Amino acid sequence: MRIGSRILCLVLGYLFGMIQTAYLYGKAKGIDIREHGSGNAGTTNTLRVLGKKAGLVVFVGDLAKMCIPCLVLGFVIDSFFPDLADMKYLLKLYMGFGGVIGHNFPFYLGFKGGKGIAATSGMILGFYWPFIPMGLIAFFGTLVITHYVSLSSLVLMAGFMTMMLVVGINGLGAFSAIPDTVLLEMYIVTFAIVLMAYIRHLPNIKRLLEHNERKTYVFKKNKPEE
Repeated sequence: MRIGSRILCLVLGYLFGMIQTAYLYGKAKGIDIREHGSGNAGTTNTLRVLGKKAGLVVFVGDLAKMCIPCLVLGFVIDSFFPDLADMKYLLKLYMGFGGVIGHNFPFYLGFKGGKGIAATSGMILGFYWPFIPMGLIAFFGTLVITHYVSLSSLVLMAGFMTMMLVVGINGLGAFSAIPDTVLLEMYIVTFAIVLMAYIRHLPNIKRLLEHNERKTYVFKKNKPEE
């Protein structure tokens, strides 16, 4: 059952992740978002191509498609499968990992999706509440200072990995009851999620190093994008 639960969460996560909010919103507006701007089916490209309202809708949609399943998963385990309590957070990670894969590589769209940051953020929201302040500070703090969405995303992912290690190694909060073998697996799955994000952002990293990455001024009405 324990191996099967991992596979089930991975598959369910993939199915939820394939809900392509950007693609669906774009189609409702008569375009395929993947054929415009950066070609990425995600929040940032939607924001730049269709505007702030569209970007917000896509962001919330991609958050919800992983946040809600992770919260429901935790409730189901607590209520009906107490024997899996020590794996609850690990299974949420598998759900999130599957969701990111589904978002990035939806089979019905030729495996051409987004970069998985909003989906990962949704998983973090539904994962364990002490991780939420870290995510908000890491992403929005970096965005306000630098105006680079890509850099903000990378800082968020690095913060997620760091938080996982700090909380796990020190046995803080709910993590104190998680067996070491399960914690190790959690580190591995988290690293896989973070690594995928960095790989998907390799072109952005190159542009950041060359100082020609595009800036996005989300919080200023009249500031042009660069």
